[in-house]
Amino acid sequence: MNRKQTDSNISSLASQILTSQNSSAIQKQLAGSALAQSNTNKQTGKSMETAASNVLKSSKYSDTTKSLAASILSQSNKNR
Repeated sequence: MNRKQTDSNISSLASQILTSQNSSAIQKQLAGSALAQSNTNKQTGKSMETAASNVLKSSKYSDTTKSLAASILSQSNKNR
């Protein structure tokens, strides 16, 4: 089990993304996942791991989106 939790800076960023009309769907998915893991022992689900991994592999996403993806992957189940 991974005991990492979302950092307060990422939580703040995620909150801003969720309330912004200019955020993309993938940003909102990643932000929701990051916030769900804030102050809990929840881990990233398999589908979100895949989405976050795809974001990090692609050059079309912004640094903000990649930061969220990296945070989510750091909280994934290491046994998968």
